Amino acid sequence: MENLNLPAYSFKYKEEKNKKFIWDEVRGKFVVITPEEWVRQNFLRFMTGQLEYPASLIGVEKMLKVNGLSQRCDILLHNRQGTAVMVVECKAPAVAVNSKTLAQAARYNTTLKVPYLVLTNGRQHYCIRVDLKTGEYEALSKFPAFEEMQ
Repeated sequence: MENLNLPAYSFKYKEEKNKKFIWDEVRGKFVVITPEEWVRQNFLRFMTGQLEYPASLIGVEKMLKVNGLSQRCDILLHNRQGTAVMVVECKAPAVAVNSKTLAQAARYNTTLKVPYLVLTNGRQHYCIRVDLKTGEYEALSKFPAFEEMQ
């Protein structure tokens, strides 16, 4: 898999029936490795390692209803009270992170109402604070500390 704009991590891999799998520490199982999954697994490690977000408070590919339709958000972080506080939308490295990516995360947020949206393709990462009262977005220069999201 290609290098990303994240620290280098080591992973467990396996191959079965000509498919390659990567160990997902959060879900506790092997998952098929695709370019998007590669970004998701690396970003999960970044969240739990560098950002020190508790793995026990992270959900991966969580189902939610948006306008009556079932959707899956890539990563959902909760605070210690169990309230969702951050949605992370992952794209493959070859996919641009742009207004369409933001619109997708914002759609999820119509249901979730989280104060932080993160967009990443492994090369570019954007963290956006959402004012839940006014609906205004603010691009942040760094990721918030976990304790700031309580």
